[in-house]
Amino acid sequence: MAEPQKNIVILGGSYAGVSTAHYLLKHAVPKLPTKESFRVVIISASSHVVCRPACPRAMLADDMFPQDKLFVSIPKVFDQYPAQKFRFIHGTATELDHANRSVSFILNTGSTETINYYSLVIATGAATRLKSDCDSLRASWKSFREALPAAKSIVIAGGGPAGIETAGELGEYLNGRAGWFSAKPPEPKVSITVICADSKILPALRPAIAKKAEDYLADVGVTIIRNARIKAVSPESAGTTDVASKATLELENGERLDGDLYVPATGTRPNTSFISKELLNPNGRVNTDESTLRVDIAGPRVYAVGDVASYARPAIHLVLEAIPVVCANIKRDLLLASGQDEGSLGEDRMFKEDKRETQLVPIGKSKGVGAAMGYKLPSWLVWLIKGRDYWLWTTGGLWSGQQWVKEA
Repeated sequence: MAEPQKNIVILGGSYAGVSTAHYLLKHAVPKLPTKESFRVVIISASSHVVCRPACPRAMLADDMFPQDKLFVSIPKVFDQYPAQKFRFIHGTATELDHANRSVSFILNTGSTETINYYSLVIATGAATRLKSDCDSLRASWKSFREALPAAKSIVIAGGGPAGIETAGELGEYLNGRAGWFSAKPPEPKVSITVICADSKILPALRPAIAKKAEDYLADVGVTIIRNARIKAVSPESAGTTDVASKATLELENGERLDGDLYVPATGTRPNTSFISKELLNPNGRVNTDESTLRVDIAGPRVYAVGDVASYARPAIHLVLEAIPVVCANIKRDLLLASGQDEGSLGEDRMFKEDKRETQLVPIGKSKGVGAAMGYKLPSWLVWLIKGRDYWLWTTGGLWSGQQWVKEA
């Protein structure tokens, strides 16, 4: 009698979800005693995986990056595996029933389905207020680009990396860069203002690095307003459902700012609306064991990885460091459940967050600031590693699974 189908369901189709699927298909499922009964299933709201760090530059024009590398079909990169081993579902999770071990989702066609899982990996990430699927992102960019030539003032909310990178790209694209002996471009064509709630931009980096970033921003006509919080935006749809709308921003100190375009870049929210609050921490992220990456309260063989999980701060390099750990523990748990002796499997693999100062922030096409493992990096090295194409040079191996050919 054939073994019943056992689904390893992965919710999310970005860095964490795609990487986990490749790793399990290469190194976990083939080692299981009843491997024929296991299937890896990705449920993703987007049919394409996107190099999201590239968005501050990619939104300006299609010729900034090769589009076939920027947007890559998820089903296509999994064609290398037998059809019975992998399934892609283009849909959005609507409910996780961890008591009955099932996930309900709405397909892109509009119909609703439910799938049972033997093992579950929550990798839905975090999102901005813009819709994150490929088609919606392209449509937003199209509207923004059409409005850009007429814009004389742009307001960006957020002094973190997303806001600063966006300001730098827009500033250089619209105003050019100042010469050697000028603090600002002689006549900026567009007024660009960044509103920062903190006393300095880039709070994860030391003050001297943040100050250098401000200098580079000044070179492309960007002004920073510090210690300012937005009280209201009118209309409320500006920058979100209507990315091309003019906006009036009221600050908590009573000041008002008008922008022909408004870009909210004040951070992301975890994609956990479909998950019971008992599984979440106060910040809305999945309450995850910081070492094993299991979600113990959800029952056996449930894990969370990436920006949706609580084990580490959101950062791509930490996501990639977590993949071998979570996959090793998934493999171990699956082997235990199949009856293999625990003594032959060794201990759990443990994750430990590297909390050293690490963040790279390009500012336009030729400058950047940052640090890695606690060491300040020169501008040219930030450009070389990230600024030349915002990590696009790294994603080919990730999406194809080549990065995970060897079991780390």
